[in-house]
Amino acid sequence: MINIEVDKQSGFCYGVVKTIQLAEEALQGENPVYCLGDIVHNESEVERLKLKGLIIINHEDLKKISNFTVLVRAHGEPPETYRQIEANANILKEGTCPIVLHLQNKIKNAWIKMKEMNGQVVIFGKNGHAEVIGLVGQTEGHAIVVSSIDDIGKIDFSRPLEMFAQTTQPLEGYEMIGNAVKKGMEQFFETDLLPLKINDTICRHVSKRGEHIKEFALKHDVIIFVSGTNSSNGKILYDICKSVNTKSFCVKDASVVNPDWFANATSVGICSATSTPRWLMDLVAEKVKTVTNNH
Repeated sequence: MINIEVDKQSGFCYGVVKTIQLAEEALQGENPVYCLGDIVHNESEVERLKLKGLIIINHEDLKKISNFTVLVRAHGEPPETYRQIEANANILKEGTCPIVLHLQNKIKNAWIKMKEMNGQVVIFGKNGHAEVIGLVGQTEGHAIVVSSIDDIGKIDFSRPLEMFAQTTQPLEGYEMIGNAVKKGMEQFFETDLLPLKINDTICRHVSKRGEHIKEFALKHDVIIFVSGTNSSNGKILYDICKSVNTKSFCVKDASVVNPDWFANATSVGICSATSTPRWLMDLVAEKVKTVTNNH
């Protein structure tokens, strides 16, 4: 008999739970509810909420709708989006994760300070990611986005600098980039007098998941990692699983579970991205149970 364990610490993070609850409450009203972009980076959960009436729109669509309910998802939005919602007399449902909102305010204040000093705001994150677009918007579009150590050539080390990280980025990557920036600035300033501030803005709820998921992946013969195909956090966590357990497989839903993965396995662990709903993990567990009993 194969042992199947669904990781209790996987599933939605706090910010996503809050946004989903907000959407479900709004959908109980008479007003149509529009959401800017996929409410969460998980196709199955997006489809579930669409069936309840949620309408996914883009920023061009937003210009054309008025007097409706518009939900801002957990990733947050730049200031221009809020101006557009207000201009068209739409009702705002603020679903931005509180941690992201706090970060947006910190970046906005840093940008005001840096402008006066001819300085720069640098954000470590995935270029084009919804959260990063919202963060860059706090700097009137002037923040420098670095996705990896290869991007630090974009930074002018001779000018003051304040650094932030997208909330779901890996701590190790942020430390590596921070150290490279220090080294670059030491060419122009005395080491003790660097005009540099590195803000610790990585969400610990997410970073702790990385440590936990490594231990979880080591416990089992096979790991099934459940994630939306466009989840940035999912990619990072799955890579951690794969690094410690080569028999780790990423699935978007139960339909792609392959019976061949479980040959000679006595235990299977099911874990997920912070954007994956618990109900989807349970469906995957049921599918694993079915294929292993019949295999």
